[in-house]
Amino acid sequence: MAPKNEPEPDTDTEGGQSGGVQSVERALTVLEILARDGHAGVSEIAEEMGIHKSTVSRLMGSLVSRDMVHQNSERGKYQLGFGILRLASSIPGRLSLVHEARPVLESLAEEFKETVNLAVLRSNFAVNVDQAMGPSTLATYDWVGSLTPLHATSSGKILLAALTADERDRILKETGLPARTSRTITSRKELDQHLLEAAGKGYAVVREEFEIGLNAVAVPVFNHQGTVVGALSISGPAFRFDPEQIPGLVETLKEAGLQVSANMGYTRR
Repeated sequence: MAPKNEPEPDTDTEGGQSGGVQSVERALTVLEILARDGHAGVSEIAEEMGIHKSTVSRLMGSLVSRDMVHQNSERGKYQLGFGILRLASSIPGRLSLVHEARPVLESLAEEFKETVNLAVLRSNFAVNVDQAMGPSTLATYDWVGSLTPLHATSSGKILLAALTADERDRILKETGLPARTSRTITSRKELDQHLLEAAGKGYAVVREEFEIGLNAVAVPVFNHQGTVVGALSISGPAFRFDPEQIPGLVETLKEAGLQVSANMGYTRR
């Protein structure tokens, strides 16, 4: 990689196999940056990769045309797009999960008037594969296709808690525990305690750990083998949404998780 103050020559428009491979590698690097950071602008990406902004702009144009990324019109920054979800959803098991969970998501969103998400583990992230929005939802942000950090989200904590110790150690060593807000857990000891509690209680709560002003609670979804294959969550603005203080919410969410699990062939033992 070239020094940041000396971008690499703009060669990705040259013909030949090497130019094509280089463009693919750069496009994949862009996707990895967006998956890691959530969003980034052309200048930020160009600086990190050590290439010209014009090259990044062309890469973004190609990725946008394939729905791999989309641009936030308000800030002009890019984030992963619905096309990423389309690729991930080609796995039959995940398609089945979305299909079986959809009516449950809609029912929860209607009952509690908040946003309901379904997430699965993908690489070192929780990826939201479906969403239902309640009538009281303040924002219209579409989380479908978004990759979120495991340690800072309720769904992520559920998915982390279900892993073996070795799998969990590997992921957390690779990702670290970066702070998303001042309330994000950045201590491994504290996170392990939260995961232990989540496994014991059957649900995980985050209070402004991923985003200031946003609280969430999640429960696991099991398959026919009793393996956690997803997480069902409800989120809402912190000023009105404290899941453990809303009568019946946690228990209803846990029952909803078991309903989706039953649809996937899970039987309680």
